[in-house]
Amino acid sequence: MFGAVVASAAAIVLAACPYGFAGGTLPNVKTVALLPFDNDTSEPALTQEVSDAVRQALEGRLGLRVATEATADAVVRGRVVRYDPYIPIALQAGTGQVNVTKRKVQITVDVEIVNQREGRTIWKRQGLMVDGDYNPPAEKDGRKLAWDKLVQQIVDGAQSQW
Repeated sequence: MFGAVVASAAAIVLAACPYGFAGGTLPNVKTVALLPFDNDTSEPALTQEVSDAVRQALEGRLGLRVATEATADAVVRGRVVRYDPYIPIALQAGTGQVNVTKRKVQITVDVEIVNQREGRTIWKRQGLMVDGDYNPPAEKDGRKLAWDKLVQQIVDGAQSQW
């Protein structure tokens, strides 16, 4: 009986609580322009992949609306500096040869989020290195893991500035 009373009281307290658990928005920033990332590598697909991953995080995890650069509260810009897709991390000895059984993709980027209304940098990282393991030949799986790590660092970095 006592447990039911405690559970009921907890439910009432939580229902009356004014706090929510929605995405962590940035103060004074409701809209964002995501500029195409420059790409210093020879892999053209990276530009679209990084843009898609970052856009989804800005909208879904930070609760921002995408807008044009002229009307946005903030701008996200970046550059893919380096891409190394074939770093071996697990080998298997064979007869007269060595087989690579696991590799990792390593991507280095520069990222900056600027509050246009206040004229200040919200968050900036240069030389941010992310990676993702994959079983050959599934290089795209490794890239997906790397983009997930990049997005997490961008979201954490932006939220740390409130």
